[in-house]
Amino acid sequence: MIGVTGATGAIGGRVARRLAARGVPQRLLVRDPARAPALDGAEIRAFGGYVDRDGLRDGCDGLDVLLLVSAHEAPDRVAEHRTAIEAAAAAGVGRIVYLSFLGAAPEATFTYARDHFHTEALLRDAGVPWTVSRQSLYLDLLPELADEDGAIRGPAGDGRLAPVLRDDVADALVALLTGEGHEGRAYDLTGPEALTLDEIATRLSTSERPLRFVDETLEEAYASRASYGAEPWLVDGWVSTYTAIAAGELATVTDDVRRLTGHEPAAVTSAALGG
Repeated sequence: MIGVTGATGAIGGRVARRLAARGVPQRLLVRDPARAPALDGAEIRAFGGYVDRDGLRDGCDGLDVLLLVSAHEAPDRVAEHRTAIEAAAAAGVGRIVYLSFLGAAPEATFTYARDHFHTEALLRDAGVPWTVSRQSLYLDLLPELADEDGAIRGPAGDGRLAPVLRDDVADALVALLTGEGHEGRAYDLTGPEALTLDEIATRLSTSERPLRFVDETLEEAYASRASYGAEPWLVDGWVSTYTAIAAGELATVTDDVRRLTGHEPAAVTSAALGG
């Protein structure tokens, strides 16, 4: 039995649908059962999120593997992950597969990647077999960063990244959840080529929606986001997505998607996004 958190979201939902198509028994752990996908062979168990230690422990009872999708960004995100990991361990889960981020490190430029580093440390110390999936930025998310004029704005300079399609990540996660030999291992899931944001914008452009990259200074990046009225830690995360690219911390290219799934990851093209 495989447990899937985040089944109402982009990654967890993709994984759940793939497991159902393969006839794999699964339990969807969700906050709102009404939003859970109706899938053959899938139990639905409600709990109150990662702060709900007892609810998650009950939901994890009898699970062989748990997909732990990282919580939404928040100041107490690592504490939520700690509670979730401890609850899963107390329930006797056979293995935890954690959705992390490429370049997770204590001094990572991308501030949210630091949270993933600390969560990975908690996971290693939990006494439960674990697997970590570290993915690059999602290829199909990048067009959503563009403003109404089609401009992707940020202080990324000529830094490179190898974005990965969410469908490719889901395929790889299914392999990690159902396969053997992944205990104690971390995988870096990337696209096949590292490109600048200028190159990416050009490749993802269509006649209906041309895209372009506008390189901002750090001061311009903070100023352009001030109108959102977001808390400083959240804006730091937004801006440091780009500065991490500029620093070369997302330029990694691996063949982990191919090795796990048997197919090549999607290249950066508008066709990959259905354009």
